[in-house]
Amino acid sequence: MKNTALTNKHISLGAKMVPFAGYNMPVQYEGINVEHATVRNAVGVFDVSHMGEFILKGENALDLIQRVTSNDASKLHDGKVQYSCLPNKDGGIVDDLLVYRIDEKSYMLVVNASNIEKDWNWIQQFNTANVEMHNISDKTSLLAIQGPKAADALQSLTAIDLASMEYYTFKKGTFAGVDNVVVSATGYTGAGGFEIYFENEHADQMWDAIFKAGAEYGIKPIGLAARDTLRLEMGFCLYGNDIDDTTSPIEAGLGWITKFTKPFTNAEALQAQKEAGVSRKLIGFEMIDRGIPRHDYPIVDAEGNVIGKVTSGTQSPSLQKAIGMGYVTKELAKEGTEIFIDIRNNKVKAKIVKFPFYK
Repeated sequence: MKNTALTNKHISLGAKMVPFAGYNMPVQYEGINVEHATVRNAVGVFDVSHMGEFILKGENALDLIQRVTSNDASKLHDGKVQYSCLPNKDGGIVDDLLVYRIDEKSYMLVVNASNIEKDWNWIQQFNTANVEMHNISDKTSLLAIQGPKAADALQSLTAIDLASMEYYTFKKGTFAGVDNVVVSATGYTGAGGFEIYFENEHADQMWDAIFKAGAEYGIKPIGLAARDTLRLEMGFCLYGNDIDDTTSPIEAGLGWITKFTKPFTNAEALQAQKEAGVSRKLIGFEMIDRGIPRHDYPIVDAEGNVIGKVTSGTQSPSLQKAIGMGYVTKELAKEGTEIFIDIRNNKVKAKIVKFPFYK
């Protein structure tokens, strides 16, 4: 089990620790509902240092990224970030990721913790033009400071004008007295905020400075459980649940990051799928009757026929109702359609709604 540079901090703060993607991670501190509300209404800090970071450098770095990712990275400029995915050869997804353009010949890829080795090996097999690749995951810490008060809470720590940063952009600069920090206006909560990348040796200094600066804004540490409820309220996919090696980006509603303006892995098959239409689609649903949908619960029709399965589900803290995501047959994927979740052999009524759940 790996630790992040901040594991001892979490333990000293009384966090409940759990194994996640090979790391010892804080799942909650005070409780999911309190932590969730903190991020939605004020500001909270997630240690997401388990995520993976790769640096790609050289004349052919962009070409390699273009061939392995579904989105069009040629549209990036220095300081811009793009959400994308790595399609596999069978119509599924190796991983979803962020692509950061540092400059014309340097990029950072941010990948999911459970897929670091898998993604590295996948990209490496396409690296036929000597692109310099560095896996900096083990020496990089990452904090996500999320919530509507994030810019105010952090501004005293840096000369970078945080409030003026556009969504999905980043800047490099001094932060909390540490040089060469990447400050990124990204996050997976839908609450706004920043993600901050720095070397492990500065982790304690960074954590302490952020909590001191944010004290007057009610800043709190947040665990992975609230991260999951926050992303689910936005209808954001979680790799391993809502997308995986067997789900295509078209089925998953990720056609917007699948650009057929350039060749990439399995592009022809995905384009044919987009033109012909898919047989199943990822949908969001709200429970009408009482019951909480869980991963892998069957989705059935009124007669009890299985029409799909739940990929993510929870009791939404913001909406005070149970919500979920799952794949169903295309014919039944329309907004407003009544479906049923099979919860311990009981048909529990739900209806299909539009993403995001939290508006």
